[in-house]
Amino acid sequence: MNTRFALRTLAEARRGALLPGAFNAMSARVVEDLGFEALYITGAGVTNMQLGLPDMAFVGLAEIAEATSRIRDAVELPLLVDADTGFGNALNVRHTVRTLERAGADGIQLEDQVSSKRCGHFDGKDVIGTAEMVGKIKAAVDARQDADLVVMARTDARAVHGFSAAIDRAHAYAEAGADILFVEACTSADEIRVLPRDLPQRPLLMNMVIGGKTPIVPADELATLGYGLVLYANAALQGALLGMQRALATLKETRQLTEASGLVASFKERQRIVRMPQMDELAKRFG
Repeated sequence: MNTRFALRTLAEARRGALLPGAFNAMSARVVEDLGFEALYITGAGVTNMQLGLPDMAFVGLAEIAEATSRIRDAVELPLLVDADTGFGNALNVRHTVRTLERAGADGIQLEDQVSSKRCGHFDGKDVIGTAEMVGKIKAAVDARQDADLVVMARTDARAVHGFSAAIDRAHAYAEAGADILFVEACTSADEIRVLPRDLPQRPLLMNMVIGGKTPIVPADELATLGYGLVLYANAALQGALLGMQRALATLKETRQLTEASGLVASFKERQRIVRMPQMDELAKRFG
């Protein structure tokens, strides 16, 4: 199935499909290997893992496009790509959509924060006007070459103007042509429960940030409520960070580390994920 159509179909099924985040080709391979149906290329993850910096607009279009291209080559899953604010005004959004579509994105997320943006679960956010964001969404829809490319509109207005204002913005973004709606940083289970009722016209994504402002709700419950996608943007990153800390702390303390420690993947497993057996077969075929 065409991956863009597959992503659109997955969201429209409204069955709470899990969407893990990936920050490089290896993490994307792990997501695919475990049998997930799609993945999210996380701007926060690329920033954290490539620069060692917080999610505060330190990466731009070039870095996200490069990450998208590399992940597209590594996996066959549908890719929903975090494009932050679109990296500028409506004309910049047009360029962003064209660039990421060529890089292999199947869906593109745009948010209504001011530049430079902050992680949706940080304090101190601000948002642009509704009309300006509507213009960006229209530019994104107009720019796509493939009608199946998904445009997802995120609003961060919940933290700035309140829950009702966020719902009003989401309605406006749907009317502008957004295919999926994303109200970031809901702060209560009640807010999570009423969103599908108040925004029935488009599939919704709910972001489960581990340690963030939104309470963690099981994906099965979110599916029952009618959410299309359940995002765990940085679960892999946080798991990798803890794994590195534990493995290296043991190495420092004991001055050795083996597969038997249970703290590292085996050499064989590492080569399987990076497809060394397939490379060997290709070497025989062409060598």
